[in-house]
Amino acid sequence: MTDTGRHPHVQLLDRIIAAAEAGDATDLFSIYADDAVIWHNHDNRVQTVAENAVVLEKMHTWVRDRSYDDRRIQLFDGGVVQQHVLRGVHIRSGEPVELHACVVVQVNDEGRISRLDEYLDSRQAAAMRP
Repeated sequence: MTDTGRHPHVQLLDRIIAAAEAGDATDLFSIYADDAVIWHNHDNRVQTVAENAVVLEKMHTWVRDRSYDDRRIQLFDGGVVQQHVLRGVHIRSGEPVELHACVVVQVNDEGRISRLDEYLDSRQAAAMRP
């Protein structure tokens, strides 16, 4: 759920988190611009929104009880930066896992995300996979 009192850029992040926690990527296609790109530091590759949606919807097969905690948000002209910790429970081992991450988001004039750069610890990310 979004809070209409929050900055529109932060509302976009709220919607991404809601989609990720629910394992439902449907809303991503209205959050991101049609030609948006998502870049990850761990593989230096760019994804389309459709490719990113597939990963988001698979997350529930790796980690349950996902939550995005300790959010620290900084707005800038044309975008927003968010640092957070993704926490959950590994499906196979039952062990708690956490992933420290940072996203730098550029928002276009239509109020949609045109680019998201995600920085994360690749070792923590690997620990979440099956």
